Amino acid sequence: MNASSGPPLGLDPVIHAQARLRVTVALAALATGDRITFPRLQELLDMTAGNLSTHLRKLEDAGYVEITKAHQRRTPVTYVALTGPGRRAFADYTAALRVLLAPIDQPGG
Repeated sequence: MNASSGPPLGLDPVIHAQARLRVTVALAALATGDRITFPRLQELLDMTAGNLSTHLRKLEDAGYVEITKAHQRRTPVTYVALTGPGRRAFADYTAALRVLLAPIDQPGG
């Protein structure tokens, strides 16, 4: 695969980008229904706020993440969670990776 081509067949192009894959992996590690604050996710992934926001927007547009804005007392807080479709897309992505990485049976081998 070269830089101008898309991901291998079966790999979701929304998740396949390195930064979005890192975001998805981090969110998938949370229990279903759990969420993480934006600053904590930013810290875990060592990403700038702008870069993380850009990738979260792409994942949100695909329906893979849910962004919730709330207040704790008077302080605004942004929460990020993986949606059900996002979990399924990640499971499909990892299954496709396993197929791509599986040893190929050689005749006579």
